[in-house]
Amino acid sequence: MKPYQTIKLEVDGRLATLTLNQPENLNGLNVQMQEEMLDALSALQNDASVGALILAGAGRAFSAGGDLRQLTEPRADGKTNHDGAGDMMVQLSNPLMMALQRLPMAIVSAVHGAAAGAGASLALSADVVVAARSAFFMAPFLPRLGLVPDCGMTWLLSRGVTRARSMGLMLLGDRLAAEQALEWGLIWSCVEAEQLMPESHKLAQRLAQGPTGFALEARLAQSAAYRNDFVSQLHYEAERQRVLLSSHAFKEGARAFLEKREPDFHASTKQS
Repeated sequence: MKPYQTIKLEVDGRLATLTLNQPENLNGLNVQMQEEMLDALSALQNDASVGALILAGAGRAFSAGGDLRQLTEPRADGKTNHDGAGDMMVQLSNPLMMALQRLPMAIVSAVHGAAAGAGASLALSADVVVAARSAFFMAPFLPRLGLVPDCGMTWLLSRGVTRARSMGLMLLGDRLAAEQALEWGLIWSCVEAEQLMPESHKLAQRLAQGPTGFALEARLAQSAAYRNDFVSQLHYEAERQRVLLSSHAFKEGARAFLEKREPDFHASTKQS
């Protein structure tokens, strides 16, 4: 795989793992890390052999969020980097979050320690979130920095929990422990620290055996459901079925059902 300085990208069969790899600053999402993540995601976007992606963080935390040092340090022209922060969001951070949502493969985030600010947005953007009991999620933007939550945090929280809970998280900036996040329905599961990666790999391997693009179909259907009324969503579902009923996945799934066996959606891939 291509060498990176701030992340690691490993591919093993149908499973890819992207690890944030700057533990010395708690995997702060600086410009270089975001650029490297975008490059890695671009490569995965076009790799049909990969069926699932694990997002993880090296060291003591998943990610402490945006790199505040980089935003506040002076530049040669006398300005600070925060003068162009809005442009950076549009040109880099937002494309990164959108690239994740456009991936055809399922995404599992394996969260330990802090997932704060943009780091929480990144963790919660996954299709399935597995957290160690040590993990916590935090949105300190407004109460600590006077900034609106970004990288999709407002969208993710408003759809992940009730209005009362999302407003409390945004206005108070308190830590949300993994066990409470599970109780609130914000994440999929909470496990002991030593089980975080084994459980994440187990789920990702299972997801990787699904039909090509099925995770993207689920994301798009869910997004449509948020904006559609019931009748419009019925039409959306019918139109997608019209397309998908002619797919290889449906044909294999139907054969497997009639033959009373597990479907094998990637038999041709294994043979080639």
